[in-house]
Amino acid sequence: MAPDTSLSTPAPAAGPTDRTAPVLADENPAAPYDALLLFSFGGPDGPDDVLPFLRNVTAGKGIPDERLAEVAEHYHHFGGASPINAQNLALQKALQAELARRGVDLPVVWGNRNWEPYTRDALAAAHADGARRIVALVTSAYASYSGCRQYRENLWGSLDELAVDLGLADGEHPLVADKVRPYFNHPGFVQANVDAVAEAYEKIGDPAARLVFVTHSIPTTMEEASAVSGATYSAQHLDVAATVAAAVGERLGRPVEWDLAYCSRSGPPSQPWLEPDVNDHLEALHARGVRSVVLSPVGFVSDHMEVAFDLDTEALETAQELGLTAVRADSVGTREPFVRGLVDLVLERAALARALDAGAPAPEGTTVGSLPAWRDVCRPGCCRQRAGVDSGIPAACSTDPWS
Repeated sequence: MAPDTSLSTPAPAAGPTDRTAPVLADENPAAPYDALLLFSFGGPDGPDDVLPFLRNVTAGKGIPDERLAEVAEHYHHFGGASPINAQNLALQKALQAELARRGVDLPVVWGNRNWEPYTRDALAAAHADGARRIVALVTSAYASYSGCRQYRENLWGSLDELAVDLGLADGEHPLVADKVRPYFNHPGFVQANVDAVAEAYEKIGDPAARLVFVTHSIPTTMEEASAVSGATYSAQHLDVAATVAAAVGERLGRPVEWDLAYCSRSGPPSQPWLEPDVNDHLEALHARGVRSVVLSPVGFVSDHMEVAFDLDTEALETAQELGLTAVRADSVGTREPFVRGLVDLVLERAALARALDAGAPAPEGTTVGSLPAWRDVCRPGCCRQRAGVDSGIPAACSTDPWS
């Protein structure tokens, strides 16, 4: 089936089909799931949390506290609290409201990899409320180690911890866990970005402004490993960027010139990461005669620290120093097309689960752009840190958790 490239109307909600369990689906289109896990990165709630949080994030990497203290200044710039936690709470409420609007009975629990509420605590709460099969929705739209597999590893480990707490036999998990596919090319995510970028052009008042899409940089080894999923991390972003820019250009009545840049690089200088850095790119654009830019945080789903510091602080300061007029577009946040699209994805995943459970053909996922819908169940070797290198850490939601 050719991908749907139209963004003029909202995508319909994924729903049950006659080839899956119709009676069960009619009673609850979220069946067989008992709970939805909003699964995020987490962030410190105050100054005293910053260093312990950063130790969690970098556990096992041997990074000294002196280096972490430098990164901590980003958080202290905002009073020591990350905006991500409030944004996750807002998204949780928005998802609950959209599910209720559709009459779907599916509790939404929130858990984080790196800070409270931790994944294990969210799973324990769902289990205590009677859940036995959950679906996880990661607050990262793209497929890579840091955006997918690392969450699946954390999910597996959290299920192991909960099993120990509940006194279960070795290897037995108290919950069956599935996940929603990477959704970078889902109509809801793309439409929300189109709307945000179009609004930014209204603010800047210059339809000829250069559009610079920005995402989190990753090591080139991780980029190469992400190709196992079907397209590399950067290729996924380029596909979304082309789709968004084309749709914005239609609204403006003229083609939009655009680029993809990166932010939040870390690690030793000797380790290659994806480039160009957004600040370097702004300098290059200025040297070429560009005088105004719209920055779109297309790689992020909310205005968390990478957006608040790397873009709103550093990149906008760079633009000001260069004399560039710059406006930063919103992230998708809790925009209605995005929230509606996430619920569509959850119900799409439920329909797939029912089909697989019944041995029926799997329904196809809705997409925009040139890339197909990503897999809901990851293939062996998917999204490793390095291509061909097995970490030995099992990951949930895969055909083979140990590969």
